[in-house]
Amino acid sequence: MTTNDWLFSRGTLADGPWESVVGDGLPGWAHTGLRIAELDGDLLLTAGPVERMVVPLAGAFTVTSGADRWELSGRASVFDGPTDVLYLGIDAEARIEGRGRVAVAEATATTSLPNAVLGRDEVPVEIRGAGRSTRQVHNFGVPGALVAQKLIVCEVITPAENWSSYPAHKHDEQGPHESELEEIYYFESAVARGTEAPGEAAPFGMFATYASDTRPIDTSALVRTGDVALVPYGYHGPAVAAPGYDLYYLNVMAGPGAERAWRITDDPAHGWVRGSWTDQQPDPRLPYLAKEPHA
Repeated sequence: MTTNDWLFSRGTLADGPWESVVGDGLPGWAHTGLRIAELDGDLLLTAGPVERMVVPLAGAFTVTSGADRWELSGRASVFDGPTDVLYLGIDAEARIEGRGRVAVAEATATTSLPNAVLGRDEVPVEIRGAGRSTRQVHNFGVPGALVAQKLIVCEVITPAENWSSYPAHKHDEQGPHESELEEIYYFESAVARGTEAPGEAAPFGMFATYASDTRPIDTSALVRTGDVALVPYGYHGPAVAAPGYDLYYLNVMAGPGAERAWRITDDPAHGWVRGSWTDQQPDPRLPYLAKEPHA
């Protein structure tokens, strides 16, 4: 395994109308999926043994499935607070219509659960960490917020110069203290909120994954809007927002275990850092919420 084998730059996973598609067609990948599209019209999601979550990244969308129709009011960008999201159970064919960027998170599943919408005002918003480790987490697709069989989804906003997915941690073994989960990171980056930058500015962040056992993995890369990092196993983190640039990522997780749970083990070399947060204040720049209502 060479460096960055599990990192895919924008467009390298393109499939038809989709800018990126992650699924079991990738060697070594089995439980999770992701579709990203820049949409001006409509796209069809075919029925299959997967549960899905439709997440507007930028723009507003209408989703129809059979006689059901949902309006997802969306947002101006991923840095404008939570969005409405839609859960679709297995074997649901659906059509997405609208204009903007949309993500569809997926996980293979066998249990039929009802479709459900979580409105933006219902999304649990967590300010996690403190000091330069402060980040904003939208927990719309985690256990306790939305019912699903396998799928776990959340999104994270890391303001410029802060660290997230830190301390580095893993979830690649099933047990009482850890879950076995694949994880997808989909990234976006932008000039930091409230900052003016020249036209040639090129927003980016940094992301790392490294081995937790004998299975080799080594991701150490700059990440930009549209890039996708896959974590089949190993310690992952940090995700770092460079000075001048805010960083966003969408996380999709699922695994082979019967229990839908997110339990992690910190890298023992760095887990002590969590204790240092008790003496620091959260970053006052957060939360990032919508500057104005987005229709």
